[in-house]
Amino acid sequence: MTDTHSDNQPQPFEPISLQRKKHALTFVTITVFIDVVGFGIIIPVLPELLMELSGNGLSGASVSFGYLVATYAILQFVFAPVLGNLSDRFGRRPLLLVSLVLYGINYLILGFATTLWVLFIGRALTGIAGSTYSVANALIADVSPPEERAQNFGLMGMAFGLGFIFGPPLGGLLGAWDIRAPFFAAAALAFCNTAYGYFVLNETLPKDRRRPFDIRRANPIGALLQIRKYPILLGLLLTIFIYNIGHHAYPSNWNFYTMEKFEWTAADVGLSMGMVGLLMAFVQGYLIRIIIPKFGAPKTALFGFFAATIAYVGIAFAPNSAVVYLWCAVSSLAGFVMPAVQSIMSNNVPQEEQGELQGIVGSMSSLGAMIGPIVMTHSFAYFTANTAPIYFPGAAFLIAGILSLLAVAIFAANVRGLIKAETSPTENTPPTENKSESAT
Repeated sequence: MTDTHSDNQPQPFEPISLQRKKHALTFVTITVFIDVVGFGIIIPVLPELLMELSGNGLSGASVSFGYLVATYAILQFVFAPVLGNLSDRFGRRPLLLVSLVLYGINYLILGFATTLWVLFIGRALTGIAGSTYSVANALIADVSPPEERAQNFGLMGMAFGLGFIFGPPLGGLLGAWDIRAPFFAAAALAFCNTAYGYFVLNETLPKDRRRPFDIRRANPIGALLQIRKYPILLGLLLTIFIYNIGHHAYPSNWNFYTMEKFEWTAADVGLSMGMVGLLMAFVQGYLIRIIIPKFGAPKTALFGFFAATIAYVGIAFAPNSAVVYLWCAVSSLAGFVMPAVQSIMSNNVPQEEQGELQGIVGSMSSLGAMIGPIVMTHSFAYFTANTAPIYFPGAAFLIAGILSLLAVAIFAANVRGLIKAETSPTENTPPTENKSESAT
């Protein structure tokens, strides 16, 4: 396709009505909240369900869980660019609604599953629908001027945090009543969310800003080839990839780690995740709106990366539950990372390529999710097995800390010019970096 912006510079943001912007941001926040509540509901009961279907103990079930998460990631890796490019062609609304329907069907499949392979079918379907987040991020970019994007991307994290306040504790309570009840509750929430979107959401991508669908760009390799015309994005995508490998120590390993080391119950896991969700909602829904305008997106992201690194190592060696909760509070500051990084990236591409950008961001996150869960669950299984050379259930979190430190180094090297420009605004910097810096 012919590039309509030969200078590779984003077009000026076109203001929209305050009411339209409010409805769009409200819908995205509620959508992510309900999605996360649905997913959070099933986390506390998954170890027990996997042990029931596989016939394995906790260590063996953790390996099965790693492969389940990797299955989700593989499908999302393939389909995130497809849905992102389709949203640039047909708009955000229809893609979001289709994804939400697929979510509901997935939870029904999981609820009725009687064999392990049926769980894998359900997770594969969720992987296709998981591109909801990429399209939702593109919608946020549609309605947000550059200087507000980091804060509005933070709404996704706030909704994610709020979802974990309610989802896991509810899942723990429902799971104590019936192990399959959380899956049907999640399905009901997904279908309610679809109905809400159908009646409330208006399209946010104007027809004159859409571009033809090109299958050559609707895949991870093709999208990367398009993104490379914005040099700063390649380094940031590598940062996201490495960071997400380590981040999967939480969703893939938290329930197994705490049950093994501290003998937590499903209800304990749910309550801990609810606390983490509350902290995350505070950081991304409130604190980020103070910190980013004051210090800028690059410095804020660096702070978040360091907080994540320290928290991973602290959790790995935590001697008791009280110390784990302390490190969870530190880890919540990592909530600065993705909104800040995404705002830098989003401010470097035009509106009609936001879906493509968010699609490739989703693919890089998914590529990390293919590797992360398997690494984290296998490390847990290896260091908690009877044959382990040393008993170390926190091994996955130590690995995550090392990966996070590597991500810090790559990110710092790529945003050095932005930080220097913020410190010395009169210096000349490359056009793309200047534009990004001033926007963030």
